[in-house]
Amino acid sequence: MKSLIATILVALFFVLALVFGARNEQLVTISYFVAQGEYRLPVVLGVVFLAGFLVSWIFAMYHIAKLKLVLRQANKRIEQFEAKNPSSLASDKKQLNDPETKELNA
Repeated sequence: MKSLIATILVALFFVLALVFGARNEQLVTISYFVAQGEYRLPVVLGVVFLAGFLVSWIFAMYHIAKLKLVLRQANKRIEQFEAKNPSSLASDKKQLNDPETKELNA
């Protein structure tokens, strides 16, 4: 749900940048290392905004993928531990359901 809201917000900012640029039809001079070009303001705003969004999205996807990988590895370790020590898990579950333990934890 959060990602949907964030995507809609980014799209609205992009449309806002295009509307702002459409109202300002000036030519903007952009100097490169070797060349120079004149572009309309809406094109420059749209390209810069889109480039910034894509760079941010790439970094976010990298970090999300890394976190998912760490979570998957942790879940595998938990499953391996549970497979090796089934008796300790049974005693832990029994202890959690014990009324005296619940009173101490409350």
